[in-house]
This record gives sequence, C-alpha cells and structure tokens, in this order.
Amino acid sequence: MPKAMKDGKLVDVEDFGDADDAGHFLRRTSVFHDRVTADGSSGFRAEPGRYHLYVSHACPWAHRTLILRKLKKLEEVISVSVVHPLMGPESWHFGECDGCTEDHLFGSRYLYEVYTRARADYTGIVTVPALFDRETGTIVNNESAEIIRMLNSEFDAWGEARLDFYPEKLRPAIDAINREVYDNVNDGVYRAGFAHSQRAYDEAVESLFAALDRLEKQLAHQRFLTGDRVTEADWRLFTTLVRFDAVYYLHFKCNRKRLVDYPNLWNYTRDLYQVPGVAETVRLDHIKQHYYGSHPQLNPRGIVPAGPDIDFFEPHDRYRLVPEAPELGM
Repeated sequence: MPKAMKDGKLVDVEDFGDADDAGHFLRRTSVFHDRVTADGSSGFRAEPGRYHLYVSHACPWAHRTLILRKLKKLEEVISVSVVHPLMGPESWHFGECDGCTEDHLFGSRYLYEVYTRARADYTGIVTVPALFDRETGTIVNNESAEIIRMLNSEFDAWGEARLDFYPEKLRPAIDAINREVYDNVNDGVYRAGFAHSQRAYDEAVESLFAALDRLEKQLAHQRFLTGDRVTEADWRLFTTLVRFDAVYYLHFKCNRKRLVDYPNLWNYTRDLYQVPGVAETVRLDHIKQHYYGSHPQLNPRGIVPAGPDIDFFEPHDRYRLVPEAPELGM
C-alpha cells in the first residue's frame, strides 16, 4: 500500500495521489521550496560540497536533475545518493542493486528518515528528488522544476557557466511550453495511469495524445521546442518520452500510439539521448523494475515485461533542421 507521512510517522494512503469526485488523479504537492542562490541571499549559499541530491533513476522528475547535474558538470560539486528502484512497504529505500547507492550522508535505510531529519514532524509524501543541505541539516527543496533552475545558474562558479538552459530571451516561450507539457504529458501519463474512473482516464488520454500530436507537428519544422537551441523545456519533455514505450504505453494504458509511431518525436528523443553524457543518466532497468514492481494496484504480481527492445542510439534525422551539433544553451 502506498505511504505518506503525518506528523513524522508513516501512514497508509489509498493511492499514489489524491482523486476528485470524478476520479481525476491529483498529484500531491511538494513541501520544501527554499532556494540555493549564488550570493547566499536566500539563506542557502551555493558552495561546492555543501549540497547532496537524493534521486531515483526510475523517477522522471529526479531524472531531470541528474541531466542538469551532468550537463552543467556539477558531479564534483553536488554529491548524490540513489535509492533502490522498487518502492517497498516503507516507500523509497536504500538497498543493493546495480546503480543504487547507500545513503552517503547518514547511512539511512529509508528515505523517509532523511525527511524526518529535516523536519521531525514532517507531513506529506516522501519524494525524489530532494536537495539536502549538509550545513543546516535540512532539505532545501524537493520540487524538481525548482531544483533544475538552481542547477542551471546558481553553481556557475564551479560548473559549466557557458551553458544556460533557461536563457532570459526565451523564458516566456519556455514557461508556456512547460505548462502545456506538464499538464498534458509529464503529469498526463500519470493522470491516465492512476485514473479512478473511465471518464477521468478517457479525458487524460485524449489530452495526452492531442498534446503529442501538436508536438509532432511543431517538431517537423524546428529541431527543439524553442527553435535551434536545447533548453530546459526539452529536458522536461525528454524524461517522459524516454519512458513512454517501455512503461507508460502498457503500464499506464497510454496505448493509442507508441513513441516510435511519431517520426518527429521519436527522432527528437534519440537526438537528445545522444547528447554526450545524457545516455549515462538513463537506466531503463531501474525504470521498468520500479513501475511494474511498485504499483500492485496496476500490476498485482509485479511481473516486468521483457520488451520492448529500444535502440536510442539509432541514427536520427534531426540534422536536416540544424546541421550542427545541438547548441546546448550557449
């Protein structure tokens, strides 16, 4: 049964999110929203070795932070611990597996113990990613959209300062794309998979594939979502697309079309996957084990399908739109 926390104690909850009267899946909100800043004006100054990131390779939200950490060259600046892909009776836990780590800060067995270190009476869900501050002993932030903005700009004194995935001139366009993609695609697959009624499922699937159809048309004429330059918006979409055929198509019943049935979106996904360093952040073994093994209400026996066989290194055709290698925010 899924877990949440109330006053620092684990409690059972009915599902991985809430639902309204019509059966629509409602994502529970993040709790920690402080910000790391380069000048320390927020109370959390950017410093090498001070912050630690808790992630799951399975989670698309955590995956965003791993991509930004890799591309901004912050691996030696911000350390990381990786939970086991299976969400067990005590929610996220640390355990032995290929690609997992121990809790490098405290040796915790469960991620909820990190949350109660930060706030003894914590009430909410235990999520990844979570950015922990060694100096103050608290979680700074557990909202992926906010963490990637920090990684993009606040650690530039030690990372790849030439890269900017949220350039000022493109911010209105990026924000508009993010809203569309989040509502209909990133969260849309979950609204389909965890729908509590046929009506809610039908509405989620209709919105999801209408959005994918629009993105397919848009990407016929430009290499990336805002034009010729890779931005935050692309990475936010990518982490859903790279999981689509392996888990969302079957497990979340998003089976009107596969990603490979969209020529532009499929080539676009391979284009992003082949950006140096990105493939290292994609663990389909963790992704499949997590989704098929952690949602007994959707897959009671936890059997992980053998396929599909997906070759993200297959050559793509995106050079026809921009012949050079992707301009990674420079």
